[in-house]
Amino acid sequence: RRYPTVELRAETFNGSTHVPVPSDSSFLKALLFELRLVDDHIFVEHRDTCTRINHSSVYSVATDAGDLWPVLAFQKSGLIYACLPLVEEPLEPRPPLLTVTGLSQGLALLLGIADYISPSRKNEAEMNAKIGQLRTLLIQACPLGTPLNTNIRSLNSSFEDIQEMPVDKDQPAWRSSTYKGKPQVNVCITEKVKCMQYDQRDVVDTWQVYGAVNCKCDIEGSAPNVTLTLNLPSNAPPLQDIVVHHCVTSVDPAMLMSCSAEPLDDSVYSGPYTFPFIPPSDSFNLCYYTSQVPVPPILGCYQLVEEGSQIKITVNLKLHESIKNSFEYCEARIPFFNRGPIAQLEYKVSYGQLDLSREKSLLVWVIGQKFPKSLEVSLTGTVSFGTAGKEHPTDYVCTGNTAYVKLYFRIPDFTLTGCYVDQHSVQIFVPGKPKITASRELISSDYYLWNSKAPAPMAYKA
Repeated sequence: RRYPTVELRAETFNGSTHVPVPSDSSFLKALLFELRLVDDHIFVEHRDTCTRINHSSVYSVATDAGDLWPVLAFQKSGLIYACLPLVEEPLEPRPPLLTVTGLSQGLALLLGIADYISPSRKNEAEMNAKIGQLRTLLIQACPLGTPLNTNIRSLNSSFEDIQEMPVDKDQPAWRSSTYKGKPQVNVCITEKVKCMQYDQRDVVDTWQVYGAVNCKCDIEGSAPNVTLTLNLPSNAPPLQDIVVHHCVTSVDPAMLMSCSAEPLDDSVYSGPYTFPFIPPSDSFNLCYYTSQVPVPPILGCYQLVEEGSQIKITVNLKLHESIKNSFEYCEARIPFFNRGPIAQLEYKVSYGQLDLSREKSLLVWVIGQKFPKSLEVSLTGTVSFGTAGKEHPTDYVCTGNTAYVKLYFRIPDFTLTGCYVDQHSVQIFVPGKPKITASRELISSDYYLWNSKAPAPMAYKA
């Protein structure tokens, strides 16, 4: 899809330095070359030099008329998603990526398209049908080059259902359809905890919490008003780095000023966090946040020592007493990289059960839905290996004794920050008594325990 209005604006901004967008076939050829999907066996200095390492999905694509920048492109499930966002400032010198608002809009639109197409990836006929509908959907999602609704799945795929003009002049662009029926609101707070634990005196363990508040509001009316409040326990650390959805109509500026990059002080806004908004028709994330929680939920120690042809492993885990001891699942996975299949295994677990993967390169310690009363579990074992084959996992980071245990868990009806939605605080200014459902969950994300007997990749040293 090309937008002549956007290309004209780009020409106005850039003047003599403007690089016109080439034909679709020329652009595709140049993009495939830049992504190293063609001619990857040839060394091209501007593309392949070690001094140019691309840390993002933003590329400069060489064309006959000059370099096109910023081209946003990524691959997912065998498809390439790409767009060329408008930069509303001079391109020389190149502005920092964080200042280009079109990049975040373009990324949101591409992710919406990927979310719409990806589920049909294995069924070629279904995928072709969806791609055929995409042009119609883009007329609604991005009519004149500015994304209005990046949730492509929520749009109607036929022209008959598209309202030429909203029936009500107050209806915002992000409400693509109106609901008929009993009003109901579903809210789910999902927190993900990332963690790196080293069990070494000169290395600082790190952990981070990321929260998202997802809402689905089935409410009649063209522009219904909803107010939702997030609450914290009295002794909880405040929410930080709060980012709100564009449907939020007003917010206390102090709420948005708290940043995790700066040390906490007494003046930091600690809630309650109130969000008045006009909801979109489909489910959406009302806000995102982080928080500096004092401890990770599970403290652990992993030791791997090589003794001749065998290795000895010890894993100790302790659930912090402040954490709800009720899991949907909890397991520790212990991979062995750059080695052959596990030929012999002797082990002892204080709790749960230990399974060996089919490829015989991974131990899965299933702890289950509860820790014991002591809140501590342990695993000791001796492992020996056979001859390595191509199918066994390799890793350039995990060589020798550098290895890790990765934890996977989900705790329903719990958040690490203590953040919750009081159902009685949800206000909906429509007739009838709405049904309000609130839930929350804590999920592990990149939760690693590194072998304390070997050097591990680390973020900080004391």
